[in-house]
Amino acid sequence: MQNWRIFALGLVGLSLAGCSSIVQGTDQDITINTNPPGANCKLEREGAEIASVTNTPSTVTVSKLKHDITIFCEKEGYQTATYINNSGWESGSGAAGIALDVVLTLGVSSAIDSATGADNKYESPVNITLVPVE
Repeated sequence: MQNWRIFALGLVGLSLAGCSSIVQGTDQDITINTNPPGANCKLEREGAEIASVTNTPSTVTVSKLKHDITIFCEKEGYQTATYINNSGWESGSGAAGIALDVVLTLGVSSAIDSATGADNKYESPVNITLVPVE
């Protein structure tokens, strides 16, 4: 009976060690570069502003979710530039990782990662070119 407990504890420990929310967190830094530099940018997700940066290049921390982030950058003398930063799966969160999780934790840690957004990742750095106003 004692061996069974040790084995079960070991499986729980392994499943938690591979959990994205513990290893990679639920937040991510996104670096925004513009050409030319010195633009002001705002980041929106689902129509709500979630962050802003002034005087690019700059870095901002955002929470990782399944929803894309739209970045709007402005600078005097240039047209507003828009960039969509798609939310994608974090490397290592693929089918093999989910299959292993189902075996070890009956899918619990994958469900937690999916709910918290820890299994998602945004592109960084983001490079945006502003077009001069004619």
